[in-house]
Amino acid sequence: MRAHDELADANRLQPPVVGDQLVLAAEVLGHLADPTRLHLLRLLAGGEQDVTGLTAQVPASRSSVSQHLGRLRLAGLVQARREGRRMVYRLTSDHLHALVEEAYQFAGHLVHRIPHHSAEG
Repeated sequence: MRAHDELADANRLQPPVVGDQLVLAAEVLGHLADPTRLHLLRLLAGGEQDVTGLTAQVPASRSSVSQHLGRLRLAGLVQARREGRRMVYRLTSDHLHALVEEAYQFAGHLVHRIPHHSAEG
């Protein structure tokens, strides 16, 4: 009964989820499901970078990095601005930064067999 009461309390604190919000959340997670895109987003969480700098840090060709960045830009996850002849990319939201970091932290627990944190303490 206690667990049921706690779950009911948690549900009262959260706003209702609407269909469009679920669909968009799934789309965002779908974009993060690619290792190269996730790596690029994690790098951009540290600050703005251009394609050349990002390509030097990921195991992908410049063309591949550009294509991934294009998909992320079209999805609204990154923004680009021209700086002379180069394009500089950045994350569009601190929420995205937190989401990417949480995914890495969760994976770190799995890889290193670290017990997961529990909401119950």
